[in-house]
Amino acid sequence: MDMRAILGLSAVMPIVTLADAADAVPVARALVAGGTKTIELTLRTDAALDAIRAIASEVPELVIGAGTVLRTGDMDAALDAGVQFLISPGLTPDLMKAAAERGAPYLPGVATAADVMVALDHGLDCLKLFPAAQLGVGTAKAFAGPFARVVFCANGGVTQDNARDFLAQPNVITVGCSWVVPDKAVAAKNWAAIEANARIATTLAPH
Repeated sequence: MDMRAILGLSAVMPIVTLADAADAVPVARALVAGGTKTIELTLRTDAALDAIRAIASEVPELVIGAGTVLRTGDMDAALDAGVQFLISPGLTPDLMKAAAERGAPYLPGVATAADVMVALDHGLDCLKLFPAAQLGVGTAKAFAGPFARVVFCANGGVTQDNARDFLAQPNVITVGCSWVVPDKAVAAKNWAAIEANARIATTLAPH
């Protein structure tokens, strides 16, 4: 599955950071029960790779990506753990080259027109608009003219309140949101709350 197809699976992609790998499968099952098809699990904790392995093994219907990929070593570790795609907050030539060499769907972050042009030079036309809330919906709208074939995952500060504004843009195919899996719900093992949030997320797609 290529990056465009992955982004098209769900209008809202939950961004998840887990301190305990034991929470991974319950979180993943709650998301699937709520209608979620993709997840970005960030590489920000020591538990991240074990969490990825658990989800890949026990909840294969959830398409899992690794977020906060900062180095080529992060790519290798995440791919070895079982992720199906990779996400970075920014872009570097080394990371884009490494992803191509590994044949891995890759979503690098962009914030400027120059970033988009660099990504296009490397054959990438699915990009992460980051930080989306600070850049604003207007940035996505402005990019649509000169970069007609580029689609974005808007990520960074996207909430229930502004998600629809981003998704209303024809070039924003999905949004990444952390509110679907809040830390408090994970700490309380409140899987029902996560499932409920996932159900809300499925209603945010424009009709």
